[in-house]
Amino acid sequence: MSLHHDDSQDAPQPAGKPTKGGARRAARALGMQALYQWHMARQAPHEIEAQFRVDNAFVGVDGAYFHELLNGVLSNRGEIDELIAPCLDRPMDDLDPVELAILRLSTYELKQRLDVPYRVVINEGIELAKTFGATDGHKFVNGVLDKLAPKLRSAELRAGKR
Repeated sequence: MSLHHDDSQDAPQPAGKPTKGGARRAARALGMQALYQWHMARQAPHEIEAQFRVDNAFVGVDGAYFHELLNGVLSNRGEIDELIAPCLDRPMDDLDPVELAILRLSTYELKQRLDVPYRVVINEGIELAKTFGATDGHKFVNGVLDKLAPKLRSAELRAGKR
């Protein structure tokens, strides 16, 4: 079952004033990159956030959402990893660091951001994997998130919001 879906809230928008969805999409992309950097260098989250804010224009980025994603994922990493692990076909240590960052970010959103429809979370994870991951990384990310969504969003799925 593929839940690849585009939601207008997070769809690309014409140039001009950034939309809430577009600003969140930008926050997710930077958040994933910051999580990757944390994974590789183990810098303190506040140092990574400060660096990203200096190195990136943050125009059109939901800065508060970026902050929440980075700090929320890292604060809840143990719980997030426990949710992801049963959905994997290999040990977590064998995952590509980009795919791991995407899975952690998407799992955080599925668990903590009930205001974001699960289909949007999955689609955004897939798009991040297509942009930043390995050739077929998006298929792997989609498969894992397809397994997680019913566990973390069962009420939403039961309500028929597929």
